[in-house]
Amino acid sequence: MEPVVIEVDSRRRISLGKLGHHDTYLATEQTDGTIMLEPAVILSAAEHAYLRNPSLQRQIEDNRAHPERRRGRPSRT
Repeated sequence: MEPVVIEVDSRRRISLGKLGHHDTYLATEQTDGTIMLEPAVILSAAEHAYLRNPSLQRQIEDNRAHPERRRGRPSRT
């Protein structure tokens, strides 16, 4: 891909135009001033906890495989 000149506006914003194909990016500035944009996905705290806990993942998958073990929630009265 050919380099593209991008200018900063008066509020220090840039437009990626046709360069950006994602909705969210993680930006980091290198020591030499280079700005790196990495496509990112935002997770909730619960999703993050789930993905970091293989035991919980196995437990949930096991429960999904055996719906007969499910317990209903008590009704509100």
